Amino acid sequence: MRLACVQSNVEFGNSIVNAERAIARLRELKSEGVDLAVFPEAYLTGYCVATSEEAAGIAIPAESEAILKLQAACDELDILAVVGFAEVERGTIFNTAALFEPGIRTRFYRKTHLPELGLDKFVQAGQALPVFDTRLGRIGILICFDLRPPEASRVLALAGADLIILPTNWPVGAEVSAGFISVARAAENRVFVATCNRVGEENGFTFIGQGKIIDIGGKVLAAAGSEEEVIQANIDLSQARQKRTIAIPGKYETEVFASRNPSLYGAIVER
Repeated sequence: MRLACVQSNVEFGNSIVNAERAIARLRELKSEGVDLAVFPEAYLTGYCVATSEEAAGIAIPAESEAILKLQAACDELDILAVVGFAEVERGTIFNTAALFEPGIRTRFYRKTHLPELGLDKFVQAGQALPVFDTRLGRIGILICFDLRPPEASRVLALAGADLIILPTNWPVGAEVSAGFISVARAAENRVFVATCNRVGEENGFTFIGQGKIIDIGGKVLAAAGSEEEVIQANIDLSQARQKRTIAIPGKYETEVFASRNPSLYGAIVER
């Protein structure tokens, strides 16, 4: 499959304009043979708010016009996409990513690990780490800070994810996540990882870009700089189902999951 990460700026609080820009980009990417396109965290709505009122002001429902437009476009173009947005449901706000697949009702992941920053100061944490079965393979979605605790990625990998997608809003100061933690999560779980950051400035925050597509061994297949950019790579998701690494056949072999000793890990969930 061919995967693209669309590193871009966002028009704060204007979901329709952002959706239309995403649709235009999807048309271009489809013509280039892309099967799945990833857009940043909170792409449709913006992220940088200072009060709960501001958060409520940018949040949109899962059945909003912008979401419906994107699903219709993916149906028409026969392409998958992952797009982030601030979601509101019955007065509760979530930091959400939508998974669009042609002919299938839009599916959603809600961010489960929250920093004290921007939109995330005013949202409810999600309560599930689903793995989505798609026509391309099994896809897990995390959002930005979800990457920092290693347990979330490991749960997705143990549940059979071939690819972990990370829409993100990494600001200045998050370079270690872009450069190192994302690579570690791919290598330690032998899954593909695709990170899609935004760029530009929003209400006093500057975003660093540096999105990446990383293979199961931690090799960076494509990397973005600090400006608007689309990166692409061809990946074979079936490789993520082979958890055994053979350095020297019969002499130096390791297996990611078989080497685990869960009886030692109780402290992780006890504290």
